[in-house]
Amino acid sequence: MRNVTYSMVVSLDGYIVGPDGSFDWGLPDEEVFRLATDEIRGVGVHLLGRRLYETMLYWETAEQNPSLDFSTLEFAALWKSLPKVVFSTTRSEVQGNARLASDGLAEEIERLRAEPTESDIAIGGASLAAEAAALDLIDEYRARVYPVLLGGGTRFFPHGERRVGLELIENRTFNSKVVYLRYRVVR
Repeated sequence: MRNVTYSMVVSLDGYIVGPDGSFDWGLPDEEVFRLATDEIRGVGVHLLGRRLYETMLYWETAEQNPSLDFSTLEFAALWKSLPKVVFSTTRSEVQGNARLASDGLAEEIERLRAEPTESDIAIGGASLAAEAAALDLIDEYRARVYPVLLGGGTRFFPHGERRVGLELIENRTFNSKVVYLRYRVVR
């Protein structure tokens, strides 16, 4: 069965964006960017909330920028070709290799898990991930922890009343002092 993974950059105090909505503190260096590219290679479909979808629209035309290096162009090509499902109550259309979700999150994931492939189902966007976590649909949490304290903003982990056991399956510290943590949900 396909895994549902939630992978984002996160501050040491647990936020994916700061109180002002900025995430410039989480821009990856080459080594961390390579990890993100490698993660995308294992993804068969990416589920996104509206805000993350709109942020990631940059990658739909990034290859048109002649100043980008090879690794950035490689990520852009992978992202552009990756099928995406956008969950939004305000958008009536999406572009590129994306479609609007036709059902609720649980129904979409159930349908995608039934497909005959082993590739991951990635989920992005704090609100969408919080909904998936509340429904016990996330199989892996992947955090690229940056050595910064933001003091507030949008949380990586949703506030919930449910305890979730996790098993560490990978960790790595990069030269930039970013720490990659990959946990499997213990069921």
